[in-house]
Amino acid sequence: MFYGELPINIDYHVEFDTRYYSVPYQLVHEPVEVRATAHVVEVLHRNRRVASHVREYGRRRFITNPEHMPAAHRAHLEWTPSKLVAWGASVGPPVAELITTILTTRPHPEHGYRACMGLKRLVKQYGGERVSAACQRALAINGASYTSVHSILKNGLDRVPILVEAPAKVVPIQHANLRGPGYYQQALALLEA
Repeated sequence: MFYGELPINIDYHVEFDTRYYSVPYQLVHEPVEVRATAHVVEVLHRNRRVASHVREYGRRRFITNPEHMPAAHRAHLEWTPSKLVAWGASVGPPVAELITTILTTRPHPEHGYRACMGLKRLVKQYGGERVSAACQRALAINGASYTSVHSILKNGLDRVPILVEAPAKVVPIQHANLRGPGYYQQALALLEA
């Protein structure tokens, strides 16, 4: 089967049959042609084959050949959740905790990689001590995201102490019309007798 010209998206994938197949990233925004059989999807640019993939029918929506990725994106493949958490621990415990939270609250840990790589950039820009303090604040305010940490750093809130409100003091109420636990125990004993 032959399908007409299709555009390559900015993420260097071309859409075919509700799946996204990668092409060399240098061809972004170039028109390509797609040929497909029951088993193979081929992508042609100016009548030259630039990509070939086994046709996907399962649950995967993105079929990516690492060779098609820019070098910066390939670097992300080297990272695993455990490596990211270990890197965070080397900066400070709050950073490791925030990374763990980011990775475990996403449907797939890979969806949190971009946020974690953003934290790495923030360490280069602001230093580990400030990022660690910002992560601690983000966790305290339930803002476990790269955006929260970046905002905290940008506004200098990592240098402001975190105010923790003391829990409200419970004061027992003394009043003549209130019955204590003894009343109910006495009533229960009368019923059982």
